Amino acid sequence: MMVAGIGSRKGVSVEDVLAAIETALEAHGLTMTALSALATAVLKKDDDAIAAAGRALNLPVIIVDDTALQAAAPGTLSHSELSQELAGTPSVSEASALAVAGAGAKLLGPRTVLGPVTCAIAVSGDAE
Repeated sequence: MMVAGIGSRKGVSVEDVLAAIETALEAHGLTMTALSALATAVLKKDDDAIAAAGRALNLPVIIVDDTALQAAAPGTLSHSELSQELAGTPSVSEASALAVAGAGAKLLGPRTVLGPVTCAIAVSGDAE
């Protein structure tokens, strides 16, 4: 399973989200077809752009509850004070990707920041 975790500022467009996902995947030599799901934090659950990106890619958008987000936080590679303050994790995109990818998941690298959107790619522990 490969998951794109998404973090964003308010008011981003679906194009912003899709561009961040594509940029993050390209950094690892991957394409959109490699993804199994999108993930984000509860605080982003009503974000229309993230939901629209999921629809555009025909992928589920999994909302990660605060407990799971914080449990995944030790595996993050990046640190945002705002993310820590608002979500209790150093990186919403990284922690949400890790949480959804499951036990033993790992990030392919630190989150990609593209304008107002961050995207991190995590693979499940059983991925080669």
